[in-house]
Amino acid sequence: MIISRTPFRISFFGGGTDYPAWYKENGGAVLSASIDKYCYLTCRYLPPFFEHKTRVVWSKIETVAQTEEIQHPAIRETIKFLGIQDGLQIHHDADLPARSGIGSSSSFTVGLLNSLYTLLGKSPTKTQLALEAIHVEQELVKENVGSQDQSAAAFGGFNKIEFGGPDHIRVTPIGISQADLDALQSHLMLFFTGFARNASEIAAEQIRLTSQKAKELKIMYSMVNTAEELLEKRDFDGFGKLLHENWKIKRTLSSQISNNAIDEIYELGKSAGALGGKLLGAGAGGFILFFVKPEHQERVKAALSKLLYVPIKFEKEGSQIIFNNGAKTYTS
Repeated sequence: MIISRTPFRISFFGGGTDYPAWYKENGGAVLSASIDKYCYLTCRYLPPFFEHKTRVVWSKIETVAQTEEIQHPAIRETIKFLGIQDGLQIHHDADLPARSGIGSSSSFTVGLLNSLYTLLGKSPTKTQLALEAIHVEQELVKENVGSQDQSAAAFGGFNKIEFGGPDHIRVTPIGISQADLDALQSHLMLFFTGFARNASEIAAEQIRLTSQKAKELKIMYSMVNTAEELLEKRDFDGFGKLLHENWKIKRTLSSQISNNAIDEIYELGKSAGALGGKLLGAGAGGFILFFVKPEHQERVKAALSKLLYVPIKFEKEGSQIIFNNGAKTYTS
């Protein structure tokens, strides 16, 4: 049995420039951090005593005789990609809900690859996990997803992630002290809007409009370096205000990114003292992040008391195997 633990992420700047439709010609970059909320995957070889060959537990319970019958697209395509012929049992648990803007689907794919490789007796690198998760999601499952979530989940940490060129991805930790990282973390407030959405469907419109939004995407791309410079100067107020400018641009990339309910939540947070913020992920619902000075956070909580507040901390490990007893208990 193998158990993997893979973090979710929050993204600050550069979202939208991580879609291949943009970065293959223009380059892209994001500033993001993995957080202490995780996707857990338990994988083991299934003993050959059952009518079914593979059992998968996610929001559904699937028992199938052939891999092709698996409904969960990432599980089906990952098993096929790795060429696994043995029967499997795969069980998924998570700290946060799916389709909520924290990169859950990519954390799932990265964690699944990590678990199944370990079950096969192999040790993939973080780069391999990120690139193969991107391949599974974009090329095999055909999802409208970018390339930042897989990279953040695999590597972990607070990073600048660049896209394009011969290496496809380049992950560089942000060079600030632990004290400054703690100070940044203390300004972050995460709330759940309660709205579910399909990121791939929302992203499809944004991808279609990429060529028409070149000016906006170039500005969002430049904000990654600006934000990094602000952190090096310990200008946290400037960082928060830049988040606000970023959100104003992001919400214009597609008609589906925001809506009246999201706009009202954002304005309530801003009026209560937030310097800036953004809806995480593709948009239209899920988690919203605010950047708030510690002395104003109780006011923001009160203003958003109808929403679930989720305390978060940064994490540094990325996808990890936390239990490994992969030996088969039978022979066939």
